[in-house]
Amino acid sequence: MESIDVMPIAWGSIVFCDFDGPIADVSDRYYSTYKRALDATCAAYQTVGASPLPIRLLAKQQFWHMKQTRVPDPVIADWSGLGGEQIDYFLTQVEQLVNQTHLLHQDCLQPGAREALLKFQRQGIRLVIVTLRHTAQVLQFLHEHDLATTVSQIYGATDTTATYPNRVEHKIASLKYALSDQTQQGFSAGSAWMIGDTEADIRAGQTAGLPTLGLTCGIRSQQHLEACMPTIITGDLHRAAQLLLA
Repeated sequence: MESIDVMPIAWGSIVFCDFDGPIADVSDRYYSTYKRALDATCAAYQTVGASPLPIRLLAKQQFWHMKQTRVPDPVIADWSGLGGEQIDYFLTQVEQLVNQTHLLHQDCLQPGAREALLKFQRQGIRLVIVTLRHTAQVLQFLHEHDLATTVSQIYGATDTTATYPNRVEHKIASLKYALSDQTQQGFSAGSAWMIGDTEADIRAGQTAGLPTLGLTCGIRSQQHLEACMPTIITGDLHRAAQLLLA
């Protein structure tokens, strides 16, 4: 679905972009959370003298493929050998662990993301991050990778432990606010784009009337993104920058 027939965006244009997925690779943290939650469940339900729980640890590649294709977490737990109330316990552990600050060091920069951010900066593009991650965590990550000056503004969560049962609605509201705020600051959004790796990002951009660019390097597969019908689908942020700044 990638296309090169895109009118290049001009100097001073706004590019709204998600953080987890397009910029930060969170797959190691998610897999680590999965393994920790399994260990915690085994410890909670293992009785003295009983046989070990019949756990089947998924390989990271298999686990991440299931996440990208939106296999529900209860099904992942079932595939891993859990059943009944063990699954509920596992899901609670995942929710409590995944955003813990002591695990955030496992996130790394997506391949090509540095080059993309620097390319946007050199071309005078106003890169605005719209994310459900806490703003301070995003800024810390960017500082650690010496990329903080490539981002013009961050619209993120205010609660590090927040969970979002409906990520689509939250992302739509966040992008709507960011778009309004940028306009009030005097920046033109006439040629703005929304870049992301989930259905929440695509729906938010479409609701705001923006062309959208889906990335397959994150937590959704190409097939799943195609069902959301973004303007373009491509592999990563570096290729996205090449297309928009051609």
